[in-house]
Amino acid sequence: MTRQYVEPITEAALIKAREEIHAWPEPGWSEFVSSARAIEKLESLGIRTLCGREVINTEFRAGAVESQVAAALADAKKKGVSEAILARLDGVTGVVGILETGRPGPVIGIRAELDCVCVTESTDPKHRPVAGGYASQRPGFMHACGHDGHQAVLLAVAEWAVANKDNLCGTIKFCFEPGEEGCRGGRPMAESGILDDIDFFYTIHIGCDIPGGTVVTAPEKFLCTCKVDFAFKGTPSHAGMQPEVGRNALLAASTASIALMALPRHGEGMTRINVGTLRAGEGRNVIASTAYMQAEVRGENEKINRFMLEEAIARVEGAARMYGCESSYIIQGEASDFVADSEAENYAIEAAKAAPYVEKVEHTMNFNGSDDATVMIKRVQEKGGQGAYIVVGSKLEGGHHTAGFDFEEKRLMTIFSIYRSLLIRHLERQD
Repeated sequence: MTRQYVEPITEAALIKAREEIHAWPEPGWSEFVSSARAIEKLESLGIRTLCGREVINTEFRAGAVESQVAAALADAKKKGVSEAILARLDGVTGVVGILETGRPGPVIGIRAELDCVCVTESTDPKHRPVAGGYASQRPGFMHACGHDGHQAVLLAVAEWAVANKDNLCGTIKFCFEPGEEGCRGGRPMAESGILDDIDFFYTIHIGCDIPGGTVVTAPEKFLCTCKVDFAFKGTPSHAGMQPEVGRNALLAASTASIALMALPRHGEGMTRINVGTLRAGEGRNVIASTAYMQAEVRGENEKINRFMLEEAIARVEGAARMYGCESSYIIQGEASDFVADSEAENYAIEAAKAAPYVEKVEHTMNFNGSDDATVMIKRVQEKGGQGAYIVVGSKLEGGHHTAGFDFEEKRLMTIFSIYRSLLIRHLERQD
């Protein structure tokens, strides 16, 4: 039997949805407007929706900036997000919609990220979001990685799936992950157990330095990573009258930062190290008693990543002791490596070849970065399911995480089509 599918999604509608999302970016663990949008859309379609602590294990929630969370919650109320939805979220973002067809079949999971990057968007009149009137309305925050497009596509796929529910069997889980930037949301969502019954899990990222028209179905060399915050505690004193009494946390942190950037590379694979921020001191005439550092390590596999983390901690502790200070650390995010399952990848190849605007489908690329979708995929794999990570290339105006970032919006239709084909491949009724 040849099934006839309803096609309610247009390229213009996808682009419009992306641009609306682009205008109101929210950083990790602060995505109240974004979560509410997903909840309202999914539930308007009749999809059962779980959110907040129902899909996030808060024991593993890391890297939340409470001042950002409070400000975002206040902004969400000003924007008219319903008190009922905010009460359901209970201060924790993240959404999973569950579409059950009522017929036996596999469980398919697909994922988009809710959060933005802490970047102020370009005001150049030639920047397309500026020219189009949908640039970020929130200084300091920007969808500079493509997550706005991913959200728009996932909501469109949900609409398509409901329109074609009678043609499908099994269950679809639409996973809207908070806090992907900094690799903060994947593990808390995985640890909630919401992914444990998934048979096939797919996620797609736009751009990633792959040219438009190319799709990569099994990128490799995902770097394991740990995002770590270090704190230094010294002793304050008057810099003129009693400099010998103080224990300078600023010097300890500065020495540590140089030591971290000089970490040795590893003979068994790639490594990365970066000190991103360093804040210290109380005033020009006070021996600095506090310092705070945000850093990250990465490794080609868990062994190398662990080596980098342990070496970083040892060097920070050593630098602190040199200046008579104390140090402590908190892990604020993590991602792992993973290998795509061959069956899932083969389905992805099939779907990519049938998608619009695709000129070439390639097996692999060196990703050379981190994405905590790997944690989610590994959870699915550990529970007996399969997973694949797909990259849809695009010409980029400005690189990822830069003020001028933008992508070719027609690529959204490519992503939508790949998801659509995967759902048909796995869930089409055979009776």
